[in-house]
Amino acid sequence: MFKSVLFWKLATLLGLILLMMIPKEMLLNAIYERSGYRQSVIDKVSDSTSRSQKILGPLIVVPYSEWVESEVDGKKQGQRVSRHRYLLPEVMTVKGAPDVEVRQLGIYKAQVYQGELYFHGQFEPSSLSDLHREGVIIGTPSLVLALSDSRGIQQISPLKIGSTKINFEPGAFLGRAAQGVHAPLTLEQVQQGKFDVDFNMTLTGTNSLSVVPVGRSSELTLQSNWPHPNFVGEFLPMQRKVDENGFSAHWSSNWLANSMNINFAADSVRFDFDELPAFTTSLIEPVDHYQLTARAIKYAILFIGLTFFSFFLFESLTSLRVHPIQYLLVGAALVLFYLMLLAFSEHLGFTMAYVIASLSCSGLIAIYLSAVLGGWLRGVLFACGLLLLYGVLYGLLQSEDNALLLGSGLLFIILATVMLLTRRLDWYQVANPQRFTAQTCSEPNIEPMPNASISAESKATGAFRLWK
Repeated sequence: MFKSVLFWKLATLLGLILLMMIPKEMLLNAIYERSGYRQSVIDKVSDSTSRSQKILGPLIVVPYSEWVESEVDGKKQGQRVSRHRYLLPEVMTVKGAPDVEVRQLGIYKAQVYQGELYFHGQFEPSSLSDLHREGVIIGTPSLVLALSDSRGIQQISPLKIGSTKINFEPGAFLGRAAQGVHAPLTLEQVQQGKFDVDFNMTLTGTNSLSVVPVGRSSELTLQSNWPHPNFVGEFLPMQRKVDENGFSAHWSSNWLANSMNINFAADSVRFDFDELPAFTTSLIEPVDHYQLTARAIKYAILFIGLTFFSFFLFESLTSLRVHPIQYLLVGAALVLFYLMLLAFSEHLGFTMAYVIASLSCSGLIAIYLSAVLGGWLRGVLFACGLLLLYGVLYGLLQSEDNALLLGSGLLFIILATVMLLTRRLDWYQVANPQRFTAQTCSEPNIEPMPNASISAESKATGAFRLWK
């Protein structure tokens, strides 16, 4: 087996393919590095404005302290424990119109949104009768609105309860992770009959906007000029409309569906603000050219392998020889495609960069192979086949749902083509060293090629050389 021409040729081709994986990994590292630069720009914009906003509220927080006695080593000890009672709204409605503005630093972009949000809540009367007992001191209730980044509050109107207006003050009482504002209330206001609360807030943020549905019945309605929303999170909008002018969406949920009230049932609980489910929309560019380029590079081994195998098949069916250096030069052009794709996509977008990179590299390979393979037609045919592969790859990148179907169809067509072209080929003859040593360039209608010539010395001695 180790004396077989076919074995050493295939082993050499496999080694060349593995060698081309080195620049491929270097390109992947370059993509991750450039993507990190882009993320650092987004972080800088977020640091100078505000980060992704998650809103919790409005809800009423009633602080109280209770004297608790315990027995330790047979002795009674007491201490005063501070707790909070959470009163959630029966109805919560949020409406907003955040407009997105693109901020650019160098070649990188970040999306910043700003707009007014209208909040409405309806609360049922709460007697708090269980707190009116000995040892319990009830503090001042507050209507609380918590946010993940309070720097985004540009303006907030006074809280309106009937004809009463109350100004908001800094601070929320919902754990360390939650920032926000509160409006002080009185126990009489909390224990009165059913009452409504209303207020407006102008909010700034980046990347995404989320609203936690704390009401027994919660609704969120958003309208924006951003045409590329990404609806994520635990709840999808019940209604949505997206076009080139922007989007509108409406969410709705209740306690039967989300069990939100369970998170606030115990007075001593300290819930995780970031883990609460929410209505969420992402306001960032949905198509990440870095991710698309990284996905494209994962198919590099397929492109290089198919190209090298095409050369090998061409050698097997004809008398021409392709030197390993020529394999490497064509492989370098295939790898250069991904570098050009990465560079141009940062300035022109992924689609235009893909067209430029594929045409440039295919044209370069066509010119080179026209000399290597002994004719323009052969070089152009190889380039056209490569362009066809680039077209299929683009379809795979743009359609994740059909990627398996397209990929399996492509492999079937390639396998069928190879089987049809080699169905009459005698592979034992291909593996015979005498096939190469006995070849002459005196065949009719075949002009001897420099890279296909056989030296007089090798003819005289009968020595075998893998590539002539």
